[in-house]
Amino acid sequence: MIGAHPLVEDLNPEQKAAVTIAGGPVMVVAGAGSGKTRVLTHRIAYLIREMGVRPGAVLAITFTNKAAREMRERVGGLLGSTVNDMWVSTFHSACARILRREAHAFGYRSNFSIYDRSDSVRLIRQCLNDLGLDASRRSPRGLLNKISEAKNGLVDYETFLDRTEGPVEVAEVYRLYQQRLLQMSAMDFDDLLMVTVELFGAVPEVLERYQGIFGHVLVDEYQDTNQAQYLLVRDLAKRHRSLFVVGDSDQSIYAFRGADYRNFDRFDEDFPEARRVILNRNYRSTSTILDAANEVISANQRADPKDLWCDQHDGEQIIVHRGSGAVREARFVSNRVRQLLTEGYNPGDMAVFYRTNAQSRAFEEALRRSKAPYQVVGAAAFYQRREVKDVVAYLQVVANPDDGVALRRIINTPRRGIGRTSLGHLERFVSAEEVSLREGLERADEIPGISTRARRGVQQLAEVLASIKAHLESDGVGRATESAIFDTGLAEMATAEGGIEAEGRSDNLAELSRVAYEFDSTLEDDLASLEQLGRFLEGASLVSDPDNLDEGAGAVALMTVHSAKGLEFPVVFVVGMQDGLFPHERSLSDPDQLEEERRLFYVAITRSMERLHLSWDDTRMVGGYPYPQVPSRFLREIPEQLVEHVGGPEHPRSAKGTARGSSAGRHHAPAGGDRSFRRIVRQSGVEVGDRVRHATLGVGRVLTISGHGARASASIFFPGLKAKRELMLSAVEKLDGFGPGAASRSG
Repeated sequence: MIGAHPLVEDLNPEQKAAVTIAGGPVMVVAGAGSGKTRVLTHRIAYLIREMGVRPGAVLAITFTNKAAREMRERVGGLLGSTVNDMWVSTFHSACARILRREAHAFGYRSNFSIYDRSDSVRLIRQCLNDLGLDASRRSPRGLLNKISEAKNGLVDYETFLDRTEGPVEVAEVYRLYQQRLLQMSAMDFDDLLMVTVELFGAVPEVLERYQGIFGHVLVDEYQDTNQAQYLLVRDLAKRHRSLFVVGDSDQSIYAFRGADYRNFDRFDEDFPEARRVILNRNYRSTSTILDAANEVISANQRADPKDLWCDQHDGEQIIVHRGSGAVREARFVSNRVRQLLTEGYNPGDMAVFYRTNAQSRAFEEALRRSKAPYQVVGAAAFYQRREVKDVVAYLQVVANPDDGVALRRIINTPRRGIGRTSLGHLERFVSAEEVSLREGLERADEIPGISTRARRGVQQLAEVLASIKAHLESDGVGRATESAIFDTGLAEMATAEGGIEAEGRSDNLAELSRVAYEFDSTLEDDLASLEQLGRFLEGASLVSDPDNLDEGAGAVALMTVHSAKGLEFPVVFVVGMQDGLFPHERSLSDPDQLEEERRLFYVAITRSMERLHLSWDDTRMVGGYPYPQVPSRFLREIPEQLVEHVGGPEHPRSAKGTARGSSAGRHHAPAGGDRSFRRIVRQSGVEVGDRVRHATLGVGRVLTISGHGARASASIFFPGLKAKRELMLSAVEKLDGFGPGAASRSG
């Protein structure tokens, strides 16, 4: 009897049904905290142990290295051994592994470089210069975002040019950027997906080979897939139809990266015979938190028809705090952290979530003053630190001598006499001869204008690279990394400035060396030295924010809500809960973006296991002015019986300030101590906090309203002017549907 099998005996009925389905396409709609990882790992173990599937025939894909490691460990624990032949990895890692074997069909080396975002931005800047476009007047990051968006939609530069309306410079940058990547045998993150999909389409026998290898494809966090990722798994599963996806469209929060919740509809269209299982029993949060989450997400038009429930007690009420300014908000958080520590919580039990990274500073300072340990997730990531990237660039050039971006980074780092003038001559020679930078360096003696000192520097660089490669071939990645740190002079350069920062840089280099030696000790495959190095560099390139969270640090975690996806904490603070901040300003005029912001808030509150705190400010400094705020519309969507309001005005308000009922007749956002956020004051159809448009001043936000009827006037802040103006309400037009009361009216 299936129900008595030890692999499924601890599962609830819905989980058991998902794990034991015989075959064919399956969609598991897994609500927050419903045990989706447990279902995935038990499904894999069930396939291998009960259905006789070879481990090597399983491809399990998720979105972070941390999740992939956890999945592999759990499956190993269930089966009593590690399953080395099983593919458990991120989308990008799986594609990189395929392309190492197959990309030669498209003209790439098997040891191609993988560019992270900073490498790509550097290359975009070079492309702008080569096209004669002023990089200082254009945003290389903005151009890269447009190119990334195109690649996620599988739009190559030729198609992009055909679709472009207006200036064609983005298409021209895209064209040159892609040509340079190919010339240097390099791919960016988006290429890993796009090239794999193109490869499967262009070379059917390659697709057939991998369809034959992978009899079962499983996808975690399906709601985060973009078009390229969906087509990848669809094509792999087209023959055997055994595609098992787990996701929740209510947690789709990565549209800015190309994630498309419509992939749920595409799945139904391409796999009409698929069976659907809904997991809505939550094992993480109290019923109070779940009731709030269910109520909030129900305001979305595309919400999944499921209500999360749990067996836990109601738990504590949700604390909604009203502060006055970022400093006071941060003080509330630090004081609350201190109080919770006395109640038996540990620092590592707590997390602070914010909408944007720029909000972290005040909370860092407050926690530092209160001597509470904290860590910032996603800021200054280890592999993005300058000294670490310098070492990695040397290793990248050893692995792929045609990597021009890495070579340009190290050519005169540390300084070896190859100055800007000599570099200019070298770049012109490379362009005129249409050769790679590596070939240009090898022919440095042919280039007029390069100084004798620079020629010696080129020779020194060649010797250093040869030394690193020799250490790699004889002793492995750890020793090669050590050579890249010490033989190049980077270690000396890191300490030259002295002080605490120099100590930190030295510590980072020591940590990189340790990681490299650890990689050597865990490498099980019998790989050639350059393949070993390529795999090490691949791991460094594909690290994501959640991978940087040190769960054993015993520190309060500070991170954006996007970085919090997939994590859970007993205590959560969600801060900056004002309209214009969360939800973000740019979403207020776009219903689709507003729904994504609401999904983001849903993700934030469902990370909390026991205690949830939501904080908003009634005042923020904008352009030098105290700018009255209105509470987030999402706060107004939480039932009042679930909430305890704390905080409020911390100083008296003058008649000219924000005191309600003042003789001036001004109206403002409701006070934080009120038991309802729904008491909204209306004047001529316009409310405090509404966005309005003026014919010449542009779009602004209403700060205060005075008077009545035809004589009503308002103080309006215009971000474009960084100033406020006193205007008659008759002179402005409300942007319909996007004010502080819009959510409650439309919900």
